Amino acid sequence: MDNKRDAAVEILRRLAAAGFEAYLVGGCVRDLVMGRPPKDFDIATNARPDQVVELFPESLTVGAQFGVVIVPREAGNVEVATYRSDGRYADGRHPDEVRFAPSAEADVRRRDFTINGLLLDPLRNQVLDYVGGQADIRARRLRTIGDPFERFSEDRLRMLRAVRFAARLGFALDAAAREAIQSLAAEIHQVSAERVRDEILKILTEGNARRGFELLDETGLLAEVLPEVKRMQGVAQPPEFHPEGDVWVHTLLMLEGLRDSSPALALGVLLHDVGKPPTFTVRERIRFDHHVEVGARMAREICGRLRLSARDTERVVELVRHHLRFKDFPQMRRSTQLRFLRMEHFSEHLELHRLDCLASHGDLTNYELARRMLAETPPQEIKPAPLLRGDDLIARGYTPGPLFKKILQFVEDAQLEGKIHTGTDAQRLVAEEFPLPRS
Repeated sequence: MDNKRDAAVEILRRLAAAGFEAYLVGGCVRDLVMGRPPKDFDIATNARPDQVVELFPESLTVGAQFGVVIVPREAGNVEVATYRSDGRYADGRHPDEVRFAPSAEADVRRRDFTINGLLLDPLRNQVLDYVGGQADIRARRLRTIGDPFERFSEDRLRMLRAVRFAARLGFALDAAAREAIQSLAAEIHQVSAERVRDEILKILTEGNARRGFELLDETGLLAEVLPEVKRMQGVAQPPEFHPEGDVWVHTLLMLEGLRDSSPALALGVLLHDVGKPPTFTVRERIRFDHHVEVGARMAREICGRLRLSARDTERVVELVRHHLRFKDFPQMRRSTQLRFLRMEHFSEHLELHRLDCLASHGDLTNYELARRMLAETPPQEIKPAPLLRGDDLIARGYTPGPLFKKILQFVEDAQLEGKIHTGTDAQRLVAEEFPLPRS
């Protein structure tokens, strides 16, 4: 199979040939109706999990207790789910019991949003719509299937999913759904940090991040999941540097500029000025003394609360910690510039700075300077092979210790600035600047 759709249709054909009903369902149908390429293809069927496994012995049955079987294919896994109707959701996430449903319509009516409740029979090219999903797509409206309080109470994460879908698709959030989220927003804390994190990252990276965060704010979810970001609102900035407005407006403008960004960069953009509200003072003018250091600590705490990986946490913290360094780039020594350019994930630092400038004063001079220097400097000049190592210092009689780092950095500075070019040059420089005491 050359793609996932072909794989899914092949599975549908085999289910139909064995006498079962089977439809494409959920987000893939929504995307096909909207003329968008789906990422995944899911199938709903009246075949029980054991019957699916009998047809596809290679299936993975890790979700079979919920009626879900994974059929692996070369193009990617296809999820095959038996029609079901769920019982109570005592934990706000999982149904207390799963009952297999008698029909496709009954299965659809337990789902979250009307636009995700469409079924497609690709063999007949027929869409089945029991919940008005096609009309909502035409109206560009996000609406729950049935009572929104019930849908959101079943799984509180659906509140964040509602924001994500509305933002990504450019849909209006149905008034009843909005009111339900506003009433239930505080209950988002019943959802695991990992699930909340995944939705926030999707809101940040799937498109229309600005609208996503405006909706988080309008529904009351922002104050619950990211109170530090909520506190950016109303925090004034010096108008000569930030004519656009307060810290919240500045951050929204940067989010609006995000394109195909990594989760780390998107979080870095969101949190780059998170240290400004707690450091706001007015002395002759508005000041945010040490907001970078404060912001880096806060970013680490927020990433920890969201259970972000240690690796991605460091990337986010580094973006926050270094985002102001570009203002000093023209005045840096060449060695400092080159060390800055060779930082891991420097392209993300550069992009954050570009967005920062465009969302404030608009001056890209330092961005262009750094970008041009990065493009024009060969990698071996940005990070050259060292002319001197610790073993060389030991061989010359130096004792390992704190002085080693100072000497090696001094030598590398001279190398990066083009003052020395060979190991002999380095040895001579060390002898002149760090002479050994006479015995």
